[in-house]
Formats: sequence, C-alpha cells, structure tokens
Amino acid sequence: MADLVKMQAGDGGRRQLTTQFEVAGSVLAMAYALLIASNIGAELAGFTLLLVSSGLFAAWAVIDRRWTFLLLQLFYAASAVIGLIRWG
Repeated sequence: MADLVKMQAGDGGRRQLTTQFEVAGSVLAMAYALLIASNIGAELAGFTLLLVSSGLFAAWAVIDRRWTFLLLQLFYAASAVIGLIRWG
C-alpha cells in the first residue's frame, strides 16, 4: 500500500487515490447491503463485497491517518469473515 502512495505525486495524487478507494468502497458496500437485505441466497457474494469494501476503506484510512475509521473497518472485515464462515 505504501508503494502505491509513493507512486502518486504529492498530495494531489494521494487525494485522487483516496477518492478512488472511497467511491469503490461505497459502491461495494451498497451492493453488499442490497444483497443481504434482499434475502435471495447471495450471502456469500454479499459478505465478500463487504470484505473487499472494508479493505478499500481501510486503505483510505491508512493513507489519511484516520485511525478510528481504520478500527471500524477492521470490525467490518471481521464481520465479513464471520458471515463467510457462517454462510459458506
């Protein structure tokens, strides 16, 4: 992850990277919520999306040094793993 940040030039590049993580993570989180709420048997796909989403948000948190937000993402990742085990 640190290599990705170093590859970007200055704060503008870092901001562009965090925006990409933010947008992708948000879209995946919305898809996760819809899959789980629809109760159509797509729990594995939903919890996989939650895991990926939390990873993207965690990367954003590390880049921006938002440690409480990172802790929240670790909780979401743990929830996703529990869901994958439970429904897998």
